[in-house]
Amino acid sequence: MRHLLWFILLLAPLAHAQEQPRFGLPFDFPMLLSANFGELRPNHFHGGLDIKTQGTTGHPVHAVADGYVSRISVSPSGYGNALYVTHPSGYTSVYGHLDSFSPALARYVREQQYRQESFSVNLFPDSTLFRVREGDVIARSGNTGSSGGPHLHLEIRRTDTNEMVDPMPFYMSHLRDTRRPLSRGVMLYARPGEGVINGSARKQVFQWAQGGRSLTRRVEAWGTIGVAIRANDYMTGTTNVYGVRSVRLLVDSVEVFRSLTDRVAFDENRAINGFIDYDTYQRTRALYAKSYLLPGSRLRLTQSDDPGRGWVRIDEERDYRFTYELEDAFGNRSIYAFTVHGRPQPVPEAQRTGNELLRWDAVNTVTRPGMQLVIPRGMLYEDVDADVQLIADSSAIAFTYQLADCPVPLHDYCPLRIGVRRMPVADSTKYYIAERSGKSLWYVGGGWKDGWLEGRVRALGTYTVAIDTVAPTIAPLNRNQWSAGRLTFRVGDDRSGIKTYRATVDGRFVLFACNSRYNRLTCNLRETDIERGTMHTLELTVTDRCGNVEVWRGRFRY
Repeated sequence: MRHLLWFILLLAPLAHAQEQPRFGLPFDFPMLLSANFGELRPNHFHGGLDIKTQGTTGHPVHAVADGYVSRISVSPSGYGNALYVTHPSGYTSVYGHLDSFSPALARYVREQQYRQESFSVNLFPDSTLFRVREGDVIARSGNTGSSGGPHLHLEIRRTDTNEMVDPMPFYMSHLRDTRRPLSRGVMLYARPGEGVINGSARKQVFQWAQGGRSLTRRVEAWGTIGVAIRANDYMTGTTNVYGVRSVRLLVDSVEVFRSLTDRVAFDENRAINGFIDYDTYQRTRALYAKSYLLPGSRLRLTQSDDPGRGWVRIDEERDYRFTYELEDAFGNRSIYAFTVHGRPQPVPEAQRTGNELLRWDAVNTVTRPGMQLVIPRGMLYEDVDADVQLIADSSAIAFTYQLADCPVPLHDYCPLRIGVRRMPVADSTKYYIAERSGKSLWYVGGGWKDGWLEGRVRALGTYTVAIDTVAPTIAPLNRNQWSAGRLTFRVGDDRSGIKTYRATVDGRFVLFACNSRYNRLTCNLRETDIERGTMHTLELTVTDRCGNVEVWRGRFRY
């Protein structure tokens, strides 16, 4: 028994260490953030910390803990060059927008790119291949992929679930923050057919007065109402704007809603569109986070123990005190409060503005002549009163279909079929479903199925069918640098978009890196075994998503 007790006591610190892992710094210089975990972004929450790199690239990036490289990703978009290191603590660290990898990793990646004859690769090395120790230089910081400036995107994920967790608690000792979150205003909603605010059923924006102790306009309401808040956090030593980690809404000192953005799973990430006021964001780019739960919401970071799920019942002639508590990871807190005056007033009946009522908890099938949309159960966050319209044009190859009169997000892709009325181009591969916004068309894609053109959409917008018979464009750049081994092209396609490209020198595949922000393809021949001092033939083939092909051929001396 005594030996068993000692054994348990010895294991206890180890178990605690696994629950509370320690991560080191990825850089040799002090940590400053340009973005924090959970910031509200289009269609997703920001999944990590964006660490400033002093406005430049090429800084050594260190492994934050012992482990092994479990994944390497190279892409012209997204995280660009990215590394994933799995740790024995049960977590995986992710390093995004890298400029380059360590020499051993770079050789491995290049071998795989030539083997696959592709710049974009997604590699999963064996756990014994690239072991790292905390502090090892694994890469150089960069600005690759969908990055707006030099920085390192650092994520911490649970290895077993791939769930993103807030890295901030692991780095509190390396950051200083005494600034509190701030709010710019609130949005008030009258529940359709059940509430009214200042005589109206429309949602209304209110600004703060007196330092957040009241609103600039009086609020009189009756029935059921909801609230959304526009707020951001700030940090000492920076001018950046961050997301608020914790939000609580209390009514008469009783909590009705809370959110804590400390973890996000990928399958719930897009549910941010039901958390924010999606319509307001699409129109104005202002982000209001709702303080009530939609029936189809699947976000764990939002909670309400209140029977109304955050909706507040105003049914007495008295003052109702609404209080917001905003808090960041460092405990800096702000209090914002306002009064809703309960005053009986006529509650407008819920008005139908559309012709299709789409239920959030059912399978919905929307049909019009030449169109079919299927929305599986769970794709909507709430019921939608959709105004579906067929826009006929006798000269068009297909009708245009408005699926809603304002943007409505879907949680995942849903199949949309559109019939083609006439085919001026015989080649069926040149047709694609496009989303219409004003006079612009955006590629959705699709393929032929049972005589229909079928694609997948993630929003109720306006869709039609378009044709692309135009090949991509290819333009050589900086020909004076080619003799030094640096080959550069600008490529483009303003219809369906570029799908693939492939280059050869003297008939042999050569790797061109792609920078999607500038539509640039670049090859450094000094990293190949191409013979120097002679003339060579370069052939670059670019194919768009409708199969149109453009080929550039030319001779150059290297």
